[in-house]
Amino acid sequence: MLDAMINSPFFALALSAAAWCIGRWVNRKTGCVLLNHMLIAVAVVIVFLRVTGITYEQYSIGGDFIKMMLGPVTAVLALNIYNQRKVLGDYFVPVLVGCFVGSVVSLGSILLLCHVFGLDAGLTASIMPKSCTTAIAIGIAESHGGVAGIAAGGVMIAGLTGAVLAPFFGKLFRVKDPVAEGLAIGACSHALGTTKAMEIGPLQGAMSSIAICLCGIISSILTLFI
Repeated sequence: MLDAMINSPFFALALSAAAWCIGRWVNRKTGCVLLNHMLIAVAVVIVFLRVTGITYEQYSIGGDFIKMMLGPVTAVLALNIYNQRKVLGDYFVPVLVGCFVGSVVSLGSILLLCHVFGLDAGLTASIMPKSCTTAIAIGIAESHGGVAGIAAGGVMIAGLTGAVLAPFFGKLFRVKDPVAEGLAIGACSHALGTTKAMEIGPLQGAMSSIAICLCGIISSILTLFI
């Protein structure tokens, strides 16, 4: 009976949903940026699997259903651009140039650092799209022979770093333009950074939200030539 339950796809789905809810609850209760709900959910699943002795292969029976939904989620990002079409129209040129430069710098800096530290092609491909949102980053990483888990970890680290340090860098470099500030946050730290951008101001949040989508599209295109 227990084996049948563990090997059921619904087990992993229920575990993942429960871990996500725990993460959300902890994040809302503490209000700490470092205690991100996604990070907590991953930790809960890992600890549960280790304590119970359930293998990753057993978990992936249902976990793969979640991974399968990354494709539709990526397509839904286009809805975000549509919802922000007025803001995008008002700042079309700076948005397009800013997102393009941000994507080039992000990919270029990773490739340069990986070359300097002598990392292999698989690891380079895994962390190369770290500034894209998870759904896009995993697709880019896997298409270049990378590991999805490492790509997701890189995305999480980039997002948390941006969410924590965005206000500090804004003051350090005296960024006063809300459009520039929002684009920089979204281009570097995707959804997690956008949460912080929305706290800074509504225009920053809107621009960061647009940057997530456009940088994902631009990065996907640029990686075709790498």
